[in-house]
Amino acid sequence: MDKFWRGRFEGYSFQSFKRDVVSGTIVGIVAIPLAMSFAIASGVKPEYGIYTAIIAGILISLLGGSKYQIGGPTGAFVPILLGIVLVYGYEDLLLAGLMAGVMLVLMGVLRLGVLIQYIPRPVTIGFTAGIAVIIFSGQIANFLGLSGLKQHERFIDNMYEIAVHLHTVNVYSIFIALLCLATILITPKVLPKVPGPLMGIVISSIAAAFFFPGQVATIGSTYGEIPNTLPEFKMPEITVERMVSLLGPAFVIAMLGAIESLLSAVVADGMTNSKHNSNRELIGQGVANIVTPLFGGIPATGAIARTATNIKFGATSPFSGVIHGLFVLVTLLLFAPLAAHIPLASLAPVLMVVAWNMSERKHFAHVLKLKSGDSLVLIITFLLTVFTSLTIAVVVGLLLAVILFVKRMSDMLIVSKVLPDHKSDGKVQSHVVNETRDCPQISIYTIEGPLFFGAAQTFEERILKSIHYHPKILVLRMGKVPFIDATGEAYLRNIVRNFKSQGGVLLMTGVQPNLKLLFDKSGLTKEIGERNFFEHTGDAINCSLGCINRNHCIGCKHFAFRECKELSATKIS
Repeated sequence: MDKFWRGRFEGYSFQSFKRDVVSGTIVGIVAIPLAMSFAIASGVKPEYGIYTAIIAGILISLLGGSKYQIGGPTGAFVPILLGIVLVYGYEDLLLAGLMAGVMLVLMGVLRLGVLIQYIPRPVTIGFTAGIAVIIFSGQIANFLGLSGLKQHERFIDNMYEIAVHLHTVNVYSIFIALLCLATILITPKVLPKVPGPLMGIVISSIAAAFFFPGQVATIGSTYGEIPNTLPEFKMPEITVERMVSLLGPAFVIAMLGAIESLLSAVVADGMTNSKHNSNRELIGQGVANIVTPLFGGIPATGAIARTATNIKFGATSPFSGVIHGLFVLVTLLLFAPLAAHIPLASLAPVLMVVAWNMSERKHFAHVLKLKSGDSLVLIITFLLTVFTSLTIAVVVGLLLAVILFVKRMSDMLIVSKVLPDHKSDGKVQSHVVNETRDCPQISIYTIEGPLFFGAAQTFEERILKSIHYHPKILVLRMGKVPFIDATGEAYLRNIVRNFKSQGGVLLMTGVQPNLKLLFDKSGLTKEIGERNFFEHTGDAINCSLGCINRNHCIGCKHFAFRECKELSATKIS
């Protein structure tokens, strides 16, 4: 623990502190409108997003595994949290968030952080792009100022609601939304150090108050006043029945939180040439998600855009994240009543821009251009995220990716029959074997690639086809087999037993140490015979020639004894 903390604050100075104050303040300014926007989009009151930014933001920075990580409510959670609120309600969302926090802590303690890297990139791009579509489409109603809509869990139902209520469009809301959007896009070009979302909300809110008073829906008119007080501690009602019913939603929150936070930490590593502790990051995220619901906050994770902003403005330690949380807290205490005047039409462009930036559009297009199995995984994950749920999308995407991977790996297995080519110093070659040239007494096979469940049957069928010709010796060249799983070992054992039952002798060459250890443990070495393992193919063939009656060997139509004798003097690897 001491080493961990020393590494996070090594060489810290007053200059470092000043840089942390600047970066933390700027990130806090960016976080305020986003926190309210994400909370509203998730179906809860805007102040719950503020509470999350404060509590989770401070805890993730202090306890996480990245020096620069900024935590809080994020866009990735929006469709998940909205679905939970619509189906279970806000109180159950708090319990689900707490349960997810416990799961994250357990993942970190069990050192499962490394497992996140095994999620295929097309799956993460697919569901991230799908979430972006859901967030963007979810703000169309506020952008247009539509009224009387009901929120639904399904994308199609929400689109139908928008279509049915198009007659309620509010031109004042459209103007305010366009003004905010234009400000967001122009600000970085004119004032690069000023957060575009904040400037857009301020200008559009002032315009709405002066030119269209009472004509545009605001946070206050829709959700009531935002209290300028600290959130109260409240323990959610915990029962076995509620916990069982929320296991699925909690697991989805935990998995998405783990993925998003570790992706954000990886981005921070790339920007700062540092290295995060993935398991420590999961523990920090877990603790934050356990504590935050006790004060009314929603689930949180690492925010890639805010983390990048933190680094961009000179953060040097986790203190910047703490200062970001404290800034949001001070703003809540001093200026919360002003937030009630923010038009919902001003928040819509903020989330739309967030959705556009998180859509992974360039990576999406790149994977599509490949026109490979990865493209199929991407499309299916994307469509299922939009039209069903993130849970279904990730499960199906992972299963499809695994199936395609197994198919690719099985295609890599090469089982080729070989014979010595005396035109190339007696090296065994597959092209030498043909319909007119073969040896009925010694069958030599080169095996290349992993011998696992996806390829084991092909391997067995190819070898058994040779066994049906009843050769006396079967030589398996295993030097290019890096891995054998339990299925591959079972099929190999079946070949050994079949060949021995007809009186043949099976020899193996070049078996790698890890495979030999597996054979020893499984008893396969004993069945084959320790003396039937050779380092080089030439040694195995010499042994084979000593086992075969030479008169029979002379009878080989295209594999004369003279050639066998030459072979016996040839060193073949």
